[in-house]
Amino acid sequence: MEAQLVEKLAARRAHVVVVGLGYVGLPLAVEVAQAGFRVTGFDVDAGRVAALAAGRSYIPDVPGESVARLAREGRLGATADEAVLAAADAVIVCVPTPLRKTKDPDISYVVAVSDALEKHVHAGMLVVVESTTYPGFTREIVLPRLQSGGAGLKVGESFFLAFSPERIDPGNQSFGVRNTPKVVGGTTEACRRVAGTLYRQFVDQVVEVSSTDSAEMVKLLENTFRAVNIGLVNEVCIMCNKLGIDTWEVIDAAATKPFGFTPFYPGPGLGGHCIPVDPHYLSWKLKTLEYDARFIEVASQVNSAMPQVVVQRVADALNDTRKPVNGSRVLVLGVAYKRNIDDVRESPALDIVRLLQGRRAVVSYHDPHVPALRPAGDGAEMRSVALTPEIVRAQDCVVVVTDHRDVDYAMVAHEASLIVDTRNAYKGHRGVTGGERHVAARIVRL
Repeated sequence: MEAQLVEKLAARRAHVVVVGLGYVGLPLAVEVAQAGFRVTGFDVDAGRVAALAAGRSYIPDVPGESVARLAREGRLGATADEAVLAAADAVIVCVPTPLRKTKDPDISYVVAVSDALEKHVHAGMLVVVESTTYPGFTREIVLPRLQSGGAGLKVGESFFLAFSPERIDPGNQSFGVRNTPKVVGGTTEACRRVAGTLYRQFVDQVVEVSSTDSAEMVKLLENTFRAVNIGLVNEVCIMCNKLGIDTWEVIDAAATKPFGFTPFYPGPGLGGHCIPVDPHYLSWKLKTLEYDARFIEVASQVNSAMPQVVVQRVADALNDTRKPVNGSRVLVLGVAYKRNIDDVRESPALDIVRLLQGRRAVVSYHDPHVPALRPAGDGAEMRSVALTPEIVRAQDCVVVVTDHRDVDYAMVAHEASLIVDTRNAYKGHRGVTGGERHVAARIVRL
């Protein structure tokens, strides 16, 4: 069975089903289809299914023309019917794995997919989980369901199960699915070989590890490394402010050391689906083993407090101009969690807006990528305002939360009276030159 499936994968004759068509699943599905496979996306979101059926992309990083062409050629389709799993040679699971409010893992989406696979698993099927989980999840949760559904089927012989952590970085113009190395761990050596064969058809470099547990840990290490180091530099930022030292100057100088130092930069808080979430999967798992992941917990506390630090900087800056936060007009510049994308998942801007509104500031926002926003989730909707000189002049404070490239920072610096810059967008007054414009605003950096 292994040889037959490997041959089908290597010849790119396999039918691949990608479960979950969001920021991870859609780019992956397109890359697999472009490699020559027939790909079907499975998603319970009818809007996504309809968009792909019409050949439209709803993810900025995925070109619409690519989706349209693949749909026309019959290489990329979509459905909301789980019966498609029964006809799949390979299934790649890319559904969300968020946190509950208690910061415990919410694995309900992956479990739901596993339950569906339990009904449709068959001989000659490869299942790969890409959704972030804790070490042991694939082995402890997914495998028993597949074995229960596939009566008489044996993992590594009749069907194959692997874990390969997603490494999608929205907005990254340098690294995509194909040129980002792919880590793969199998439930058995045969599972690893089969999964490795699939990924080698559309990824330049495949890195095989000994087990699904190790592959799951790889993902958590990658993002815990970032979360802890960002937490460290955020605390350094707080300390530098108390000491009257320029944080950015210190980091830039330290970064000149050619060995033993990797620069990380402070900001208004963590956003996105990975860095604010993944370390808590590891921390939760270790708690079940009676161990406290102290670095993770401390970094989380520091990073989670950064929106409050930003709001306090705004309050102090306004106070210096003899204005209270209450009643002040504050424009938040950028609400996506990182530059040049439209993703607001876990964005610190949401907390900053809520905290400012809690202090009765009159808050508006501008983001060229996010036309509408609900800071409280199910609360009142806000709309992005036009970034005009008149609107900027009307503000008591402009807060740069996300440093999108397509923003006229020179105009903002010329028209605003006060800017709180949380992203170092005005480093050396970058972009604030030319013509008769000059820096009229007082710029306060985080």
